[in-house]
Amino acid sequence: MLFLLILAGLILILLTGLPVFAALGLFSMAILVGTEGNLGSIGELVFSKLNSYLLVALPLFALMASFMIRGRLVDDLFNSVQLMFRHLPGGLAVAAVAACTVFAAISGSSVATALTIGSAAIPLMIRHGYEPKVAYGVIGGGGTLGILIPPSAPMVIFGVASDTSIGALFMAGVLPGLMIAGMFAMYCIVQQSFSPKAAQRMPRATMPELLSGLRKSVWAFSLPMVVLGGMYAGIFTATEGAAIGAFAALVIGVFVYRTLGAKDIWASAFDAAKTTAMLFMILVTADMLGHVLTKLRIPQGIVQLVTEYGLGQIEFLLAVMALIFVLGMFLETLSIILITTPVVLPVLAALNINPVWYGILLTINLELALITPPVGMNLFALKAISKAPIIEIIKGVSPYVVILVIALLMLMFFPQIALWLPGTMKLGL
Repeated sequence: MLFLLILAGLILILLTGLPVFAALGLFSMAILVGTEGNLGSIGELVFSKLNSYLLVALPLFALMASFMIRGRLVDDLFNSVQLMFRHLPGGLAVAAVAACTVFAAISGSSVATALTIGSAAIPLMIRHGYEPKVAYGVIGGGGTLGILIPPSAPMVIFGVASDTSIGALFMAGVLPGLMIAGMFAMYCIVQQSFSPKAAQRMPRATMPELLSGLRKSVWAFSLPMVVLGGMYAGIFTATEGAAIGAFAALVIGVFVYRTLGAKDIWASAFDAAKTTAMLFMILVTADMLGHVLTKLRIPQGIVQLVTEYGLGQIEFLLAVMALIFVLGMFLETLSIILITTPVVLPVLAALNINPVWYGILLTINLELALITPPVGMNLFALKAISKAPIIEIIKGVSPYVVILVIALLMLMFFPQIALWLPGTMKLGL
């Protein structure tokens, strides 16, 4: 009951429009003053949370993505995949999903994926006869893959907050990400095959066209494969992989594409620093909230409640996923991770739930949060690039919400979809 009161109070403060870090910080400090009478423990909390080598991965992955975007590798990426798939029913929609999948392995951000791929794909799809809502839905759904297919900022945050292997989380996101991308692509093919308003199919690309497209996009395809392959083989850690990826993206942009100048490099570094500062502020203030919840013994109370009611793994996960789905309609994804993780961790341990498995379930649920109103960030990203009415965008993404719910249930009942690949890693789980 106390946790629900605290949660309701926090949501009310966030709905006032305060920045997330300010709302979390002020709310936590108010409770600390009320319970401890002072704020003496905050300094140590802040230092201990940020004094983590693992957090270096966040600015480096952000820097890699910024180099790739400013280096304009994405243009060749989308051109290549649309040559591969354009002859299929819904070919451009399938190409958009494929481009989102590859770009997700570069950016680590769903909003960046939706904005970048959407800017190229939406006008092209509409020009070739796709209904606008179909184009919006494909990009809204495909964009969510940005946080599931590694690298993923939410996975890094969850890994740090829960002391879970980030490399294992990254590997655990690969197969579910590809599975969901396949489900999205299959839906596009079926929908366009039977829709009375289906777009006209495009001619199959010739072999010279395909080879030319692949040659131009080889760098965009190879970089995430090198980073993820090195982590899987145990050659380097997630943080080292981020550094290698950022350096490789810099070299490709400067010496191969020759599209990154000194101003672009500075702008990329500045963008990565801004993104990282925002993430770190949220991380620190959410840790303060976690400290408050622990002081009030709320996690222990929930463990006791679960024990008394005899909930099993699936029952508990269904309850938590339902709660997170509701929170996702109102809160930003990182806030949800950092608010809920301190509460659920003791229960995960008590029920012997693998935190890597839970982390992937959480991430898929956060994908849903990105395309469910009223605070779905991908919805606003699509509105920004299309100027379309928000209701039309919501209609377009609705089928992808259903697909993600189905995928979430599949992962819940068949955890090996997520756990098999990290279980084969050199470093294991």
